Amino acid sequence: MQIIINNSSMIPVYEQLVAQIKQEIIQGGLAEGEALPSVRSFSNELKISALTIKKAYDKLEEEGFVITVHGKGTYVAAMDRQMAVEARKKAVEEDFSLAVSKAKTVGLSNEEIREILEIILEDF
Repeated sequence: MQIIINNSSMIPVYEQLVAQIKQEIIQGGLAEGEALPSVRSFSNELKISALTIKKAYDKLEEEGFVITVHGKGTYVAAMDRQMAVEARKKAVEEDFSLAVSKAKTVGLSNEEIREILEIILEDF
């Protein structure tokens, strides 16, 4: 698993971790039952605080993406199909939201945004 931390980003480091690990799980890069790196080893690898890793793991557990077994480690949780589908949809919605925000920033109207989406969809 390759995690890239952007220290100049306005997004907190733990949120960057959560987003990237969720993406790996959703896309199948991390399989059900697969162990995540230990907090200490991940902290050393990424050169960030162990507390930051722990906070990210706790958030992932709260959202149902991982489970932590005390003394054993943190593992990718079994996701039911509906939860996996919803997670993928949410990721797509976030990408669309960013694209629409960018389009609005450059002054495009809703109709122009729809036209662009239609053109893109025709290519698929």
